[in-house]
Amino acid sequence: MRNELTVAVVGVGAVGQEMVRVLRQRRFPARELRLLARTARELEVDGERFRVGVTEDAAFAGVDVALFAGTEGEKGAAVTFAEGAIRRGAVVIDNGNDFRMDPRVPLVVPEVNAARAPENEGIVANPNCCTIPLTCVLKPLHEAAGLRRVRVATYQSLSGAGASNMQRLAETQPHELDLLMEWDFDGEEFDEETKLREETRKIMELPELPISASCIRVPVMVGHAETVWVETESPLSADDARSLLAAAPSVRLDDFPSPGKAAGLDEVLVGRIRQDPTDSNGLVLFLACDNLRKGAALNAIQIAELLLGRAAARAA
Repeated sequence: MRNELTVAVVGVGAVGQEMVRVLRQRRFPARELRLLARTARELEVDGERFRVGVTEDAAFAGVDVALFAGTEGEKGAAVTFAEGAIRRGAVVIDNGNDFRMDPRVPLVVPEVNAARAPENEGIVANPNCCTIPLTCVLKPLHEAAGLRRVRVATYQSLSGAGASNMQRLAETQPHELDLLMEWDFDGEEFDEETKLREETRKIMELPELPISASCIRVPVMVGHAETVWVETESPLSADDARSLLAAAPSVRLDDFPSPGKAAGLDEVLVGRIRQDPTDSNGLVLFLACDNLRKGAALNAIQIAELLLGRAAARAA
């Protein structure tokens, strides 16, 4: 990669706009920033106006980094256009689910498995917005005492379901608010629960780690929260766990984390760290994370920065 890059953001919904915001705030070395979507239009982000172009193969000519923030699936942007972008010389960082479990594609949280990012064939996958904060918290605990089992309950905001659902929440009367279940259900678990287990195993490189997840969508605008029960191989006190997490990158201790406190922050908030009275090697903790930021846009751009740094080091 060059020091002055042409960067494309594909998809300009909640995550795509947050990517633009983070690129600007972190002064990412972009000579040109192209915004692409299904239809051409004008867009304003934090007072800066952008021309949004149509996503098509030709739009990736000269692009160094392509950040895919939009649709998933057979007709999604990454499946349709990532290969063409790679052929034109771009590295693709995909925020969707299409490539995460492909064994040829690294699934990266820079604070957890940065070394995997350069092992790509043109595409790096950005994990699920609950997997990212979970692995940031699990890594220091695993390094200190080993993981034997993890159980997770998530409380996920509506912004994780797209800008249209954020608007729906804004227009909903308080007495109409309720828990929402909009993920695919196979009779045993939601696909979100499967993602959380399989992605965490891949990132942590613990393919047999028992992980059980229960995921719900809650009437919160921004910010996901998780209750995490951890069983370790070796004893680990709550005080020691607290010290480990206080020193962990992108983790901040907070007595009572909440989505509201986490909104707009780069760090994962972690608190209520305590012994599990039902297991001698058990810990319980609660975390909150801005799902649009560290849970999506920031992590993707950190991957790009990581790749840029490796390229600069090779050139030095």
